[in-house]
Amino acid sequence: MSWKDVVMSDKDAKSVMAQNLEAWEQVAPIHARHNQDNLLKAFSDPGFTLLDDVAIGVLKALEVADKDVAQVCCNNGRELICIERLGAANCVGFDGAEGFVEQGRELANAAGSQARFVCCEAHAFPPEYHGTFDIVLITIGVLSWMPDIDRFMASVTRLLRPGGALFIYEHHPILFMFEPGPPKGPIVWELSYFDKSPYLEKDGLDYYGGESYDAKPATSFSHTMAEIIMSGVKSGLRVEDFTEYPTHISNTWYNLESAELGLPMSYTLVFRAPDPAPPLVSRPRGPYLDANANIPLWRHTCSKV
Repeated sequence: MSWKDVVMSDKDAKSVMAQNLEAWEQVAPIHARHNQDNLLKAFSDPGFTLLDDVAIGVLKALEVADKDVAQVCCNNGRELICIERLGAANCVGFDGAEGFVEQGRELANAAGSQARFVCCEAHAFPPEYHGTFDIVLITIGVLSWMPDIDRFMASVTRLLRPGGALFIYEHHPILFMFEPGPPKGPIVWELSYFDKSPYLEKDGLDYYGGESYDAKPATSFSHTMAEIIMSGVKSGLRVEDFTEYPTHISNTWYNLESAELGLPMSYTLVFRAPDPAPPLVSRPRGPYLDANANIPLWRHTCSKV
């Protein structure tokens, strides 16, 4: 199937998002059963962090200390709480599953964190949060759940203050070309980089314990690097930094990591929202200036030569 053959209406896209959120809500207690107690214990240590050196480096470059930070599709908020520990000020996590929002609140309480968590769909952030954040964060696994990357990016951009930064840290879309597998597993070419066929996941979303359950279906989508970058540009943002890494940050594709093929496996992308327009400065007119356009009269003269 050609990428041109796959067209999804707004109604279908909203239906897919609703279906995905049902699947995400369903798996929340399963994730908690595998991981929540360990995280509660870990966050009781004030020095604990889950952020890797790449994330910390970018956040420090963005001068995260004293900045207001939001995380979109934040899961249980573990990364956001770690960002607060870097000195961030007001931290808010948004997720579409109430089960994960509740887990985030539990972790924040254990960590002594002031981070807040809001349950909402990623295209419907409450208006009171629009234009209130210096940094907005998107991490691994979010973009592939979005059927319309342009619509999603436009929604996220509304959260930024003028001059604010959108920081994306994701697995590289080139990975979708390969069938994931265990370490030392075979490398199997599965899809074209440009394939736009939706992928229906029926085996569940327990990437912690691999538990089998009567899972609700979830649909994911592949977006090229160009589409991801241009979605930000179309939303009025400018690219400030884009870096690719050989580092494996996902819970799959261990076969590619162990094969050391030299592929990019993750990336960071920083967009910047426009600064507010500087105020217009009124210049005094003098006898040497055009009274209508504030242009020196000699320029008019020279233009006629």
